[in-house]
Amino acid sequence: MQTAPQFFKPGSSPLTRMFFFVLLSVFIMIADTRSSMLSEVRHVIAMVIFPLQKLAYLPFSLQERVERYISDFKLIEEIDHLRHEYLNSRYDFFRLQALVNENERLRALLGAAEQTEIQTVLAEILYVPHDPFSRKITVGRGRSSGVKAGQIVIDDLGVIGQVTRIYPWTAEITLITDKNHLVPVQIERNSLRTVISGTGRNGELELRFLSISTDIREGDLLITSGIGGVYPPGLPVGRVTYIEYDRSHKFARIICTPVAGVDRHRQVLILTGLPLPVPEISDNSELHAPQTKRKIQNQAL
Repeated sequence: MQTAPQFFKPGSSPLTRMFFFVLLSVFIMIADTRSSMLSEVRHVIAMVIFPLQKLAYLPFSLQERVERYISDFKLIEEIDHLRHEYLNSRYDFFRLQALVNENERLRALLGAAEQTEIQTVLAEILYVPHDPFSRKITVGRGRSSGVKAGQIVIDDLGVIGQVTRIYPWTAEITLITDKNHLVPVQIERNSLRTVISGTGRNGELELRFLSISTDIREGDLLITSGIGGVYPPGLPVGRVTYIEYDRSHKFARIICTPVAGVDRHRQVLILTGLPLPVPEISDNSELHAPQTKRKIQNQAL
């Protein structure tokens, strides 16, 4: 009698196999809770399937990195835009404060002309020299961005310096602490005008040739006077920190500290499109009398 092939023979019923595996699962769970026999097996299985897990998660990991890069790039652009807007608003505040001070004095009576709108360029500091005697920095904006030599550079606190060298994509800025740099200023408290100069040392300015009887105090704020037309009026420059009176000398020694500084920020604001300087007319007519007399004599000849 022929027997049926092995694969045609019916095996155990599905219910029997399910009951067997249920008992096996219960036995494994009880053995796992009461002893650590299966912990090593679990570790081995985890090590085997770990590369497969990493491979399966690779598309999601790449997607997360791309999304993070895009979000970081947008965040950097937004930060630069907000920084530019913030510096612009600070400059507008300086101009408004200067205008209020002028209106409180005589400028309103003389009918001041409407000020020209000033354009600005946000620049990032690329290089700060390690030479302690060099008071110059390099920024990442140049002739291609409309930057020109002689333009003023500020931050959110006040004046930093002036553009002295220009290149196609970069520019060199001489800081106000440079010993050869002069800024026409006035004392905000009493509008006394003078000139402040750098000392060549970081964080130090000096007021020279002021008499020991000059009305100046420690803590006085110095702002740009606008004389000469290079620096717009009302920009904070420095604050008086030390005054030395020596009766044996005619002039007092006055040390000031800049209110702004390149060591506090990565971006600065370059003021472009400033109006042409307007020559100042002295209030003392006696000084102009000899000049006028000479002109009349020349015309008569």
